[in-house]
Order: sequence, then structure tokens, then C-alpha cells
Amino acid sequence: MKIVQKYWIGFFALALFVIASALIYIKLHPKELPPNLIEGVGRFDGDLVNLNTKYPGRVQKIFFDDGDRIKKGDVVAVLGSIEYEKQKEALQKQIEAKQKELRAKENEFAVEKTKIPNILQKAKSAYEAKQKVLQELLSAISSQKEVVAQDRRDFLRIQDLYRKKLLQKHKLEEITLKYKTDKNRLKALLAKKDQLQEAIAIARRDVEDAKAAQRSLQAIEDGIEALKKAIAALQAQKAQIEAVINELTIKSSLDGYVVEKIANAGEVLGAGMPVATLIDPKTLYLKIYVDTISNGKIKLHDKAVIFLDAYPNKPIPAEVVRIAQKAEFTPKEVAVRSDRIQRVYAVHLKPIKPNPLLKLGLPAIGVISLDGKGLPKSLDEIPQI
Repeated sequence: MKIVQKYWIGFFALALFVIASALIYIKLHPKELPPNLIEGVGRFDGDLVNLNTKYPGRVQKIFFDDGDRIKKGDVVAVLGSIEYEKQKEALQKQIEAKQKELRAKENEFAVEKTKIPNILQKAKSAYEAKQKVLQELLSAISSQKEVVAQDRRDFLRIQDLYRKKLLQKHKLEEITLKYKTDKNRLKALLAKKDQLQEAIAIARRDVEDAKAAQRSLQAIEDGIEALKKAIAALQAQKAQIEAVINELTIKSSLDGYVVEKIANAGEVLGAGMPVATLIDPKTLYLKIYVDTISNGKIKLHDKAVIFLDAYPNKPIPAEVVRIAQKAEFTPKEVAVRSDRIQRVYAVHLKPIKPNPLLKLGLPAIGVISLDGKGLPKSLDEIPQI
């Protein structure tokens, strides 16, 4: 104990010398990256999805905020539009009015459909019956004319005999009476024919009127079909307005996260304006930068691992999914092994499986294996950039 107290300064100096020697050795002999590995730093990026409005409206409610997890089909926001609601209400009233008119037309058609054919049939029957009576009457007139003609011949013959004193006067009187009676009967038949012809003309008009009514029945039926088409057109317009109103309910198109809530309740948004920005974790990739020499060695689908600063001993399996074809100036936030490197190429590393630890903009280190071997399992196995 006394020796330690006496020489503690010497021991302390010796310890400092050993530590300094170790640090100098590490500095002069840094870890070297194996030749089959390429290392780069970068940040996670992904395919952002802008959730836009399709039609203008005022934001009534927003159900998510920045960073919230979201599922496909979740309602993100609800917009309202008085104009669309009024259009829907007006169309509904027009539909109801047309439907009422349609019911009235259908009732009218049902009544007329039964009544008009009966009227037409009766009119035809009456017309045909009168035509038959006319034919019989014409036959009777023809017969009566022959009788009257015979009476006239008999009258002239008996009158001649009477003048010659060959017949008595009562014979002349008998034939005169018969001749006169038959002529009166013929006259009555002719008068009856005139009356019957007038009745037939009326019956013919009744038939034509009934046929016109039959055509009006077709017009009613055509009107019913026109009303049905008009109602269908109005219902289509209403469905279109309802589709617009449904589109005012903004739903998520993916399973992922809300990157940014852009709109707020009460704001009026035009068609195509964004409500929020979403991202699907499956689209996340690490964007690293490599120099020209390294870029020429990398191939698509080369195996890789990703390390997060918070989890240096948890490698995330990945692969190369994109290699930039055009060089760019080294971004300020990107570290490279040589200050002489001014132009670099972007390389995208995508995790083999979605990882809940990954977030948009998160910094990370990516290591690519050119031959699929020797990928590190910890950051301690590779030199720091």
C-alpha cells in the first residue's frame, strides 16, 4: 500500500501512456472495409401519396394527425357542400313529381285500355248491323220498284180497256188504288234508306272516333314510357350527385402512416387540393450515395444490410433496387471517405420485409455485398465513415 502511495504518479503516467499508445495504434491502423463490401450513409425515403379532393367543399372534420397509423378505407376527412345537397334535394323533388304523374298516367291507361276496345267493338258491330239492314232494305226497294213497275203496266192496260168499255169502273179503281199504295210504299222505303244511310254515316264516324281513341291509348302508353325514361334520367343525375357527395368523404388508399396533415377543419378546398400526405411503409427505402468506382461494381438485387443508429447490432436485410444513372454533387448531409469525392451516385436499398422501426427521413447506414457474402452483423465490424 505504501508502495502504491509512493509511486501512484508513476502508475498513472504509465496508464496514460498505454491508453495513448492504443489510441495512436488505432488511429494509424484503422479498420478497413473488406473489398467485397460497399458502405454508405443516407436517409429513408418513400413514395408519398397525396390524398386529394376530387370535388370542392368545406372541411367539416379531420380524423387523423401527423404520424398517426392509418388503414386502407379509413375516413381521413369529411367535406361538406350545400350546393350538392341542394341539387340532390331538387332532383328528388323532380323524381317524386314525375313518379306521381306516372302513376296518374298508368291509372288512366288501365281504365282506357278496358273501355276503348269495348267502345270500338260496339261501334263496329253497330256499323256492320246497319250495313246489313241497308242491304236488306235495298233488296226490298228493288222488289218494290218491280211491283210498282208492274202496277203501272197493269194500270195503263186496265185504263185502256176501261176507255174501250171492256171493263167495269171498279176494276180501274182497284188497280189505281194498288198502284198508288205500292208507290207510297216505295217512297217510304226510299225515305227509310236515306235515314239509314245517315245512321250508317254516324256509325262510321263512331268507328273512326273509336279508332282515334285507340290511337290515343297508344299515345298514353308512349307517354308512360317517356315518363319512365325521364325518371330514369333524373335518378341517374341524382346518383351522380350522390357519387360526388360520397367523394367528399376522403378515405385512405393504403395501409400506412400520415406523414403530414395539410388541411384543417373549416377550410374550403378546391378540386384536386391535398388533405393529407400518406406513406406506405412497404415503399420505404434507404437512399445512400456511393462514388463512381463503387457505383460501377454494384448490380441490381445485390444483397445488403441496413443499420439504424439506435440499433447498431440489428442488421435489417435489404437489396439494391435502384442505381442512379446520373451523378450528382455530394449532398451536404452525406459523409464520404474522401474529401476529394465531389460527385456521387444515389443507390436505393429496400428492406426485404417491412420493418416497424423504419420511418421516413430516419438516418441509417447501408452496407452492400458485391458477392452476397461477408455482410456484417454489427456496426462494430465495419469502420466508421
